[in-house]
Amino acid sequence: MERHVLVVYPHPDDETFASGGTIALHTRAGTPVTYLCGTLGQMGRNMGKPFFANRETLPDVREKELRAACAALGIQDLRLLGLRDKTVEFEDREQLADRILAVMKEMRPSLLITYYPGFAVHPDHNALGAAAIRAVEKLPANERPVVHCAAFSRDCREKLGDPDVIIDITSVRDVKMAAIRAHRSQSEAMLARMERDPAFRAQREATLRQEVYWTYRV
Repeated sequence: MERHVLVVYPHPDDETFASGGTIALHTRAGTPVTYLCGTLGQMGRNMGKPFFANRETLPDVREKELRAACAALGIQDLRLLGLRDKTVEFEDREQLADRILAVMKEMRPSLLITYYPGFAVHPDHNALGAAAIRAVEKLPANERPVVHCAAFSRDCREKLGDPDVIIDITSVRDVKMAAIRAHRSQSEAMLARMERDPAFRAQREATLRQEVYWTYRV
C-alpha cells in the first residue's frame, strides 16, 4: 500500500482515461490520492454530442465534470494549477516544477504518476510530465517517490521497451466507466461510437482491463 499517490496530468479527463483504474484501486485500498490538474481544457474541441457547451462555458463545464470524475474515483484532494490549455509547453519549466515540488513536500507521496516526457503525444502532456520529473529531481534522493509514467506515442514501446508496470483494473472497471461518463463533454461521442462500432468497442474495452506504466529512473 502506498503512503500517498500524487497524480500530475494537464487536462480534465487525463486522470480518468490514463489512470482511472489505477487511481480507483489506490483509493479503494485507502491510499490518499492528490490530483494536480494543469488546465481546464479550455481549448478542447469536444463539447458534447449533441453540443451542450460552447467556448465561453467550456471551462466551467470541464471543471464540474472533473470534480464529478474525481468523486467517482475517490480522489478527495483535487488541485488546479490554473494553466492555459495548449500552452503548458510555454510555461517556465523550473517555476512549474517548483509549484509541483511544493505539493510534494506537503504530501510526501510515495508514488508519482504522470506522463512520460517525449512519449505522450500532446505537447501539454510532455511538458507537464517533464516538469513533474524535474520536481522529483529537486528532492534529495532518499525523499523521492517512485515515478510511474503513462506513454502512448506510436514509438513508445520501440524506444522504451515494454512497460514494467502492468495493472489489472478489471475489478474497478465500473468505477472507471463512471468517471468516463462524468466527463460528458468529452466522452459522449466516444461512448456512442462504442455502441455502434464493435472494433472500436473492443479497442476501448482493452483500456478498461489494464493500465500500464514505465518506471522513470530519477
